[in-house]
Amino acid sequence: MFNFEKLDVWQDAIQFAGLVYELTGDFPGEERFGLTNQMRRAAVSVSSNIAEGSSRVSRTDFSRFVEIATGSVFEVVSQTTIALRRKMITQKNYDKVYAAAEKQSKMLSGLRRSLSDK
Repeated sequence: MFNFEKLDVWQDAIQFAGLVYELTGDFPGEERFGLTNQMRRAAVSVSSNIAEGSSRVSRTDFSRFVEIATGSVFEVVSQTTIALRRKMITQKNYDKVYAAAEKQSKMLSGLRRSLSDK
């Protein structure tokens, strides 16, 4: 098992990506290469950056990858807002993704703090 696989924040990021994949599965076909692709790539980027960052020797480098992962979470929030306003998702699904994004963001902030404290 790789070290990053033991991190709760990485495991949560995998679930976050799964949630986004489920949500975008019902998007219109014409969005396949648009919003669907953008949201999925941003969601997958969260766990990918945590994994890649964990391979870095310095905590500063790892922290930078965590910062990028946080940016990807914010991207998903912005894109989910667009989907809501375009009536591609319900308010209930928006709230579900938003809550998951808030949780993920807090976990990433905690990881960044722990990396700078040591």
